[in-house]
Amino acid sequence: MATQPNKRAGQKYTWQDYLTWPDEERWEVIAGEAYDMTPSPTPRHQILAGNFYRKLADRLAGKPCRVFIAPLDVYLDDHNFIQPDVLVVCDPPKIKDRIYGAPDLIIEVLSPSTALKDKREKKALYERFGVKEYLVVHPDELLIERYWLESGRFTGPDVFGASDRLALRSLEGLEIALWEVFEVEPPAEAAPEKTSLV
Repeated sequence: MATQPNKRAGQKYTWQDYLTWPDEERWEVIAGEAYDMTPSPTPRHQILAGNFYRKLADRLAGKPCRVFIAPLDVYLDDHNFIQPDVLVVCDPPKIKDRIYGAPDLIIEVLSPSTALKDKREKKALYERFGVKEYLVVHPDELLIERYWLESGRFTGPDVFGASDRLALRSLEGLEIALWEVFEVEPPAEAAPEKTSLV
């Protein structure tokens, strides 16, 4: 497990602090507080994140929106920088040596060690910085909570099961067959996915 970086009482961590931490350790910083990202994710977590990444990458090929998978730093400001499991950025100037600014879509796959942070601290952070759509994936329950930004606040959650199609609001015309993400039998009425994207 990574060791807590040295911090004086009342001090908030900054991006400059983070750049001095060991490269082999993974941390996120939210409101100046450091969150250790060990232990590493489970195989199930990685399968679900990978399935989402692959489906989004296939459908966004040749489009201005780009999909990324962790680990990749997303810098929001000097006290907030995170590594979402999967993210989509549709504003090319945000893509540099890392991502600068809010992604359009963020997907977090829950793990026991990060579930509370993903549903509380990260949800509030993503809302504050203007992430358009936030998906929280529950691996064991085979469901997804979707939050959508309206007038600066998240609405929802809309809840989707493994037999549903999820039409992404941040990527108009793109929907995901969730049985393929969760790797379960498709519903009897399953039809081909929509792949158009404006």
